[in-house]
Amino acid sequence: MRIFIIVIILALSFMTDSSAQKATVLSRSNNQPVPSVTIYNKSKTKITETDFDGQVDISMFSDTEKLFFAHISHITTSYTKSQIAKTESIVYLEIDKNQLSEVIISVSKWKQDKKDVTQKIVSLSASEIALSTPQTSADLLQSSGQVFIQKSQLGGGSPMIRGFSTNRLLLTVDGVRMNTAIFRGGNVQNVISVDPFAVDRTEVILGPGSVVYGSDAIGGVINFYTAQPKFAINGKNRLSGNAVARYASASNEKTRHIDLNVGFEKWAFLTSISYTDFDHLTMGSHGSDDYLRSEYVETINGVDTVIQNNDPETQLYTGYDQINFLQKVYFLPNENWEFSGGFMYTATSDYARYDRLIRTNDDGSLRSAEWYYGPQKWLMGNARVVHKSRSILYNRLQITAAYQHFEESRNDRDFGDTILSRTRENVDAYSANFDFEKTFDKKTSLYYGLEYILNQVHSEGSNFNMITNEAVAAPSRYPDGSTWQSIAAYASIKSKFSKQLRFQGGLRYNRIILYSQFDDDFFDFPFTEANLDTEALTGTAGFSWLPNDLLHWKLNFSTAFRAPNIDDVGKIFESEPGSVVVPNPDLDPEYAYNAEIGLTAKVHTKFTVDMALFFTKLDNALVRRDFELNGETEILFGGELSNVQAIQNAANADVYGFEAGISYDFANNFNFSSQYTFTGGEEELDDGSVSPSRHVAPQFGNAHLSYTADKWLIDTFAAFNGEFNFNDLASSEQSKEYIYAKDENGDPYSPAWYTLNVRSQYRFNKYIQATVTIENLTDQRYRPYSSGISAAGRNFIASLKYSF
Repeated sequence: MRIFIIVIILALSFMTDSSAQKATVLSRSNNQPVPSVTIYNKSKTKITETDFDGQVDISMFSDTEKLFFAHISHITTSYTKSQIAKTESIVYLEIDKNQLSEVIISVSKWKQDKKDVTQKIVSLSASEIALSTPQTSADLLQSSGQVFIQKSQLGGGSPMIRGFSTNRLLLTVDGVRMNTAIFRGGNVQNVISVDPFAVDRTEVILGPGSVVYGSDAIGGVINFYTAQPKFAINGKNRLSGNAVARYASASNEKTRHIDLNVGFEKWAFLTSISYTDFDHLTMGSHGSDDYLRSEYVETINGVDTVIQNNDPETQLYTGYDQINFLQKVYFLPNENWEFSGGFMYTATSDYARYDRLIRTNDDGSLRSAEWYYGPQKWLMGNARVVHKSRSILYNRLQITAAYQHFEESRNDRDFGDTILSRTRENVDAYSANFDFEKTFDKKTSLYYGLEYILNQVHSEGSNFNMITNEAVAAPSRYPDGSTWQSIAAYASIKSKFSKQLRFQGGLRYNRIILYSQFDDDFFDFPFTEANLDTEALTGTAGFSWLPNDLLHWKLNFSTAFRAPNIDDVGKIFESEPGSVVVPNPDLDPEYAYNAEIGLTAKVHTKFTVDMALFFTKLDNALVRRDFELNGETEILFGGELSNVQAIQNAANADVYGFEAGISYDFANNFNFSSQYTFTGGEEELDDGSVSPSRHVAPQFGNAHLSYTADKWLIDTFAAFNGEFNFNDLASSEQSKEYIYAKDENGDPYSPAWYTLNVRSQYRFNKYIQATVTIENLTDQRYRPYSSGISAAGRNFIASLKYSF
């Protein structure tokens, strides 16, 4: 009881006077609060502004005064206090179509006018994220219509951008690199560790980003920026927060979220917690029967038994749960210094790899009795210092230090086998970044920095006997104790040659050091270690040309690289039937060479078209090929004479594509928008022939028709995906019959699909907002390309948000 009284007293001390006259300012475009709106009377003798929640105290104004509401991206409007009272103290502002250009952070790690950026950037704001109601951050990316998502299970989501995926894409959270030394060429699921409720903004660089971000940034860079703590406003301490509850019918999802902000004049704190519980995912009713889950394996009294599924549209063993926690603190001692720290933790339960549970043997029987990932855990602690200065070295300096811990495991057992094979990996990742910005004049700015990264990989393996409950040591997935280090320096310059023409270019030097020592307890190889020391030099040059108010051209040339990591070098213990992969100490980085041209045309004040063409060539690609070990092409491995293979710089690939989008405000409060992406590509095979690239997705896109009123936002939209016939599939995909539908010849293929959807957001008052979505109205049964799990059928999603 005493604690409850203390909490109440603290809350009252933070909250502003409840008797004060308050107004809340919202943007009519999305019903979201607008901070930093200036409110003043006609003579401008009384001036105030909205806080981060769009709220403002207007008690200083008399009842007869006209109040003017002005904001940089909205049209200035005026109301009397009596008019505001009639609208429940809510003021709506209209977007100014001639607003200043959007601010972009990702390209240089500092805020830049989007007009200066020479690459194509996809950005999603907090309000857009909230409207899309994503269940994970993978779904958040998919809602953009410009990132394709592959899923092998419900607890997953592997992005594909411009024909590249997995370890050829870079993930960052608050500027900290998330890729580790064990990111593999197969699909990775780390993106689901980012809590969509804690994301304030997402920016995706389409195309290479190695100059600023280093290794892996070949196909693109995905940057998540989490919410920041909010300070006191006008000297008044603040206590604010949000509580959200959400339900989705297709997976019986139940999500609870709460965040709390405490703000003082110089200190601010933010706490965020989310918990989600997913059940088995139900697919649609209209589509290929090849996707049905007709049978499954259940262990009864220690005996694996095949059970017929009474509801084959239910994808059994896909459910899991996840918890996310975020804590942030900000300290602003004065106008020249900023100190901030963050702590994030996320953990899942065990979750099945669904595509392996539906895989069959040659006779059609289910192959696996169990195949599941252990809890996927991610912890990050980071500290950041920002200093403003007028020195000759920099105007702004940002120092970021971070520690991350990753944990994952794999557990599988064949049908009828008594041995459960288990591997577990832990990665400790340390990083330090020094980023500088120097502005010479209004036309020229220099961005430069230094980076150091260390990954330490710990790996263990065991075989667990289901009968005796005994575990014995077994080969680990990676050499235990391996290290991967990156040391880099970069510089980038931005210059305005004229009002119409801007340039941005840069260079990066990177040195990568890798060391692995192999355990000879299980294998007798004629080597004991892998020791790689490689270098890479990358660059970029681009132009942004605005010949008039209607056109904006972008032209960019860039190179990118991916250095060999522990997964490339050290994964010697995973053999395919009749083959074994051994280390190769002579690996070099693979390089990508990219060119793209883009155009944004404002055909009319209400009609905008955005287009881009791109081409990327991947050279010295790291691929698995036949190999000689001490002059031998075959060795005894596990008692079997096996073909020797190794990762080598032995292939090239070409990827090309076209992206287009339109936005049309065709009537008051109505908008039509659409995105479309086409990608093609080929990669070299062992025999010198070519095959479609594995991570090139079929053509895809969406189309939205939305209506916005004072309290309503209604969005009807379609999502669509093209077909890949058998010949369109990469050679490695053609053998995965168990995840694809069958054509008239019995060959696997990926059918085209579409969904029709509607969602509505309604704000009851300044405290309560509801969002209701119906996905896949026509209950289509479909499976996105290369995915091992079918998407949700008709799905009812409802969420309720309370803000205070």
